Amino acid sequence: MSSPSARPRIVVVGGGFGGLWATRALSGDDVDITLIDRRNHHLFQPLLYQVATAGLSSPDIAAPLRHILRNQRNVEVRLGEVTGIDMPSRAVTLADGERLPYDCLLLASGATHAYFGHDEWSRDAPGLKTLDDALAIRRRLLLAFEQAEACDDPQERAALLSFAVVGGGPTGVELAGTLAEIARHTLKREFRNIDPSHARVRLIEAGPRVLASFPESLSAKAQRQLEKLGVEVVTGTPVSAIDGRGFALGDQFVPARTVLWAAGVAASPLGALLGVERDRAGRVPVASDLSVPGHPEIFIAGDLASVVQDGKPVPGVAPAAKQMGAHVAMAIRARLSGKPAPAFRYRDFGNLATIGRMAAVVDLHGFKLSGLLAWWFWLAAHVFFLIGFRNRIIVLINWAWAYWSYQRHARIILGQDKAT
Repeated sequence: MSSPSARPRIVVVGGGFGGLWATRALSGDDVDITLIDRRNHHLFQPLLYQVATAGLSSPDIAAPLRHILRNQRNVEVRLGEVTGIDMPSRAVTLADGERLPYDCLLLASGATHAYFGHDEWSRDAPGLKTLDDALAIRRRLLLAFEQAEACDDPQERAALLSFAVVGGGPTGVELAGTLAEIARHTLKREFRNIDPSHARVRLIEAGPRVLASFPESLSAKAQRQLEKLGVEVVTGTPVSAIDGRGFALGDQFVPARTVLWAAGVAASPLGALLGVERDRAGRVPVASDLSVPGHPEIFIAGDLASVVQDGKPVPGVAPAAKQMGAHVAMAIRARLSGKPAPAFRYRDFGNLATIGRMAAVVDLHGFKLSGLLAWWFWLAAHVFFLIGFRNRIIVLINWAWAYWSYQRHARIILGQDKAT
């Protein structure tokens, strides 16, 4: 797979769960690895909504890739963006024109937002995938209350205190529940001209129920917990329009100055560089060993891979990406030793979703939890999977403080509007 005078060259694109787990799994192998990412950090995306809602700071859920891999001597980390893949010559091209040759290539570049053909909505309904997204959303949320405090027009004030989250999956449920907590508890007694508890938080799901990937009984419990927090849950009605003034449900326009998007994702556009078949979401269908059909030296992991197991698609969640990354490392190791690569098998450990303080739902293959016990389980699982001892301690301290005080320490407005 490479010249006799050089060690095999492995290029990994993406420092998320798939790419990082593959890289670390190859730590003891006689290979040279180049890990490329547009950002210098690994992000624990399951807690990204906590940064967006001021519960955690950016460093609490992220760590520099160079620090994570500092003791792995066979890895070089490169900050850059892949703009081309020369499959016949086996080389990737970076935005600055540099070409990096490879013997094996892993694409694990994740996913982006999908607006179902309405990309114009992205300006007024931002999604949540990166730390930049989270900080922009935090700014938008906190400014809404500040602007309402200074507003004398009752109708405009009501629109400023109207929040909508589009999409009833785990991210949408977590955002809506936390927004309601902020309005009713965190900001209590802090304003003089408005009562933040009068803010309206709507969760809009086009399907018949929220958390559609969970059993119906847990979906119903999640909706009841949301409503107990003060969230208005709207199901069975898709959003038909979004602009800077609000959103429309069918023919009904709802004034709302803050609309957040959690309704759909699309695979990274990097898959288009391969020139192979992709599904409607932009994912690349892969062989049983996660390689690209016809190109056994190229592997796909994470949200960019389209994997069907037992007639069902493997979900685009962190555990699946980790398992894919670890499997790709095994497949590369097998290829380098001249053995057939094993087939990937996803192990589904269950679903978790938090709704708010002391409210969550857990589905562990028929073992179902909801309420306080589920919330503690969710908290323990997420702290356990955070990268870095410091991050675990800091997150535990912040959550303990928020539990007893209802306060969110990261309520700092950063940045400025793009128009200014």
